[in-house]
Amino acid sequence: MNSHNETLTEKFGDDNFISITTTDGTRVFTRVVNACYEDGAFYTVTNAISNKMKHIEKNPIVAVFCGGDIGTYINAHGVGENMGHVLAEKNAAMMEKLRKAFFRWYTDGDVNESDPNTCLLRISLTDGMLSVDFVPENINFAEK
Repeated sequence: MNSHNETLTEKFGDDNFISITTTDGTRVFTRVVNACYEDGAFYTVTNAISNKMKHIEKNPIVAVFCGGDIGTYINAHGVGENMGHVLAEKNAAMMEKLRKAFFRWYTDGDVNESDPNTCLLRISLTDGMLSVDFVPENINFAEK
């Protein structure tokens, strides 16, 4: 994964639309969120009582897809984790990065940091396919 980390950071380390697929045990659900990649994971801000977080609480295995430039994308599996409230001290560094990355919309009323349910979601990638310039390559994120 380390050999791909620089590419992933370059292509997906800023504000990106990613799709996250979860399951309720019977059906799958996909939604698009804004997220940033850093060191093997995508991060986004969401609400702890949303359906996606309810699904992740029961089954943390998710699928993600993020397209970048033409011919560049990541299609992967990962483990979702509620990292707690966005104002928690342990989340300060990541939230500083996300606020900067999401500056176009973050303070327009889409995010209420005073809501105790506003949380940081980390999706730690496990495996997937990275395509850069139409050249796909399988990645095992567990192999460092």
